[in-house]
Amino acid sequence: MYWNGGGWAWMTFMPLLWIVLIGLVVWAVFRLTRHQGDGRGGGGTAQGWTPGGPPRETPEEILDRRFAAGEIDAGAYRDAREHLASYRPGPK
Repeated sequence: MYWNGGGWAWMTFMPLLWIVLIGLVVWAVFRLTRHQGDGRGGGGTAQGWTPGGPPRETPEEILDRRFAAGEIDAGAYRDAREHLASYRPGPK
């Protein structure tokens, strides 16, 4: 009726079960809510949009922003635009 002294096993097993269960819930929440376009090779689309986050900047947009902020001069900007254009598929 009372499993003849097997209560000590349940007293050891149940806390471990709860620790594992809570750990799995925390891991699942973290995994499901984590930003997908964090640069580790997953998530995102060809346009740079990532679910749950702002759109990623294209290299040209980054270059334009740096030029507008004065981080690079006109010559470096022009050279970088030409360099980026040489790697873009399609008409030039």
